Amino acid sequence: MSARAHMHDNGAWTAARPSVSVLIPFLRDDPADLLAALETEAAALGGTVEIIVLDDGTADAALTGRLKTRIDAMALPVRLITLPANEGRAIGRNRLAASARGGSLLFLDSDMRPDHPGFLRDWAALVADGDPAVAFGGFSLLQAPTDARFAVHRAMAARSECVPCAERAKQPEKYVYTSNLLVRRDVFEAEAFDPGFTGWGWEDVEWAMRVSRRFEVVHIDNPATHMGLDTVAALAGKYEQSAPNFGRMVQRHPKIVAAYPSYRAARLLKRLPGLPLLRRVMRRGAEADWLPVATRAFSLRLYRAALYAEAV
Repeated sequence: MSARAHMHDNGAWTAARPSVSVLIPFLRDDPADLLAALETEAAALGGTVEIIVLDDGTADAALTGRLKTRIDAMALPVRLITLPANEGRAIGRNRLAASARGGSLLFLDSDMRPDHPGFLRDWAALVADGDPAVAFGGFSLLQAPTDARFAVHRAMAARSECVPCAERAKQPEKYVYTSNLLVRRDVFEAEAFDPGFTGWGWEDVEWAMRVSRRFEVVHIDNPATHMGLDTVAALAGKYEQSAPNFGRMVQRHPKIVAAYPSYRAARLLKRLPGLPLLRRVMRRGAEADWLPVATRAFSLRLYRAALYAEAV
């Protein structure tokens, strides 16, 4: 760990002997609600699960102070790592893993919420019973906001991310996201996240492609809700960030990515004249709240593919 990183441990940290380390990165979000939800399981876990929270450069002293106060009051063993500047999703997750003491690492985004009260217990039981190399628990929208401004993202997530366990298992490397993902320590040491992925997107999918060549990826039914739905404008901005990452993934895994609908659409759109103009039309269609949600979601998927056309 860099000398610039500040670490704060609560009173339960030193004596704990965890088998599972829950790793939570965040940037400008407040993970307090997630910590409160996880804390409800503290008595049943008996120190077998620890939590490590990474502030990847928020630079908000008031937020840091509030988090320290909350963490100090928790019965679960918790460490807070605060970075003075943003280092990115891949490097941040590698940092979290380096600080973990458990034999298995549970990556959990700060905007996730467990869907049932035995969420951590079930992950710990899976480790104790089978110690899988990689396991994904699944997404849901059970607790997600239903505001109209998030309707497009909700529709897209329901279609492509909130996939039943049996369906995910048919393409195990495709449905892997670092939002509810268990990784055994030796697997992560063999295959860490590629720090060449910067900004938002695809670093977890590319990691899963590498890992699936060497280790079994299993899917279970232990979902958490993705609370962080975005507006169309925010989601479009993330897609714009992700285009170089998509191109990097294509370069590294061309045969796998060739089967992805987003890749096939990008290749088709690449042939069209006037693609920059068409991209603007697609984005306007996605942002037009008078259109049906399904039409807007389709326009946003086309916009994403048109961005990726520049990278393939």
